[in-house]
Amino acid sequence: MDNLATTVAIQFFNGLVIGMIYALIGIGLTLILGLLDIPNFAHGALYALGAYLLLQLVGVTGSFWLGMLVAPVIVFTVSVILERFMIRPLYPAGSNYVLLFTFAVSVIVQELIIILWGPVGFSILPPQALAGSVDLGPFSYPRYHLFVMIASLAVILGLWLMLERTRYGAIMRAGIENKTMVSALGIDIYRLFTVGFGLGASLAALAGVLIAPIRGLMPYMGVDILPFAFVVVAVGGLGNVIGAIAAGLIIGVTQSLTTQFWPQGSTITIFGVMAIILLTRPQGLFGAR
Repeated sequence: MDNLATTVAIQFFNGLVIGMIYALIGIGLTLILGLLDIPNFAHGALYALGAYLLLQLVGVTGSFWLGMLVAPVIVFTVSVILERFMIRPLYPAGSNYVLLFTFAVSVIVQELIIILWGPVGFSILPPQALAGSVDLGPFSYPRYHLFVMIASLAVILGLWLMLERTRYGAIMRAGIENKTMVSALGIDIYRLFTVGFGLGASLAALAGVLIAPIRGLMPYMGVDILPFAFVVVAVGGLGNVIGAIAAGLIIGVTQSLTTQFWPQGSTITIFGVMAIILLTRPQGLFGAR
C-alpha cells in the first residue's frame, strides 16, 4: 500500500473513532430532544463533566476502568436530580424557559470545571492494557482507538436492544412519537422525561470519558463539541437514533479526511455537508417529513 492510500486508511479509521463519539453524543441529545422537545444546551457541559470526573477518579483510585464506569453514573445521577427538581417545574412556563435554563446550566458547569480543576488543560493516559498499537497489515493502529470504536458500538447496540426489545424501551419510543397518547394510557410521562434526560446525559459523559485519552481535557471542550452534536442530530433526523449513528459516522469521517488534506476547511466542510443534506432532505437522513 502506497503512502497516500495508507494515510487515507488511517484517517478513515480515525474518522470512524470520532464518528462513534459523535454518535454517542448525538444519540443522547436525540433522546432528550425527542422526549422533552428541547435542544439541551447543557449537553456539551455534561460531556466535559464526564471527562473531568474520569480525571478525578483516576487520580483518586488509580483505575481508568473504574473511572470509565463511575463517571457516567455520576452524571446520570446529577442529571436526574437536575431534571426532577429544576427543569420539571419550568415545563408549564414553556419550552423557551427550559431552553434558557439548560443554557445557564452549561455556563455554570463550565465555570465550576474551571474553579475545581483550573483553566489549564490536562492529558490522561489510556490503561496499560490498551497501550501500544495493533498490526492491521498495511499499517499499525493505536489499540485504544480500536477499543473506543468497539466500546461505543457495544453501548449503542445495547441501547438499541433496550429500545427495541424491552417494554420500557417501547414506552420510551412511544413517548418520543406521541407523548400525549402515552400519558393518556396512564404512564407517568414525567418519570419518562427524567429517565430519558439522565440516559442522554450519561451517554454524553461516556463520550467525554472515551475521548479524554485521545484529545485531552480542556474547560471549553463542551462548548467546542456542542455544534457538532446539533449537526449530528439535524443530519440524522430529529428524534431518530439510527439517524444519529449514521450522521455521527458521516461527520466523523468527513472531518478526519478534510483535516488531513485541508485542515483550515474542516469545519466549513462539515457544515457544508449538513447544508447539502438538509437542502435535499429537510427532515434529515432518517427523519419523518
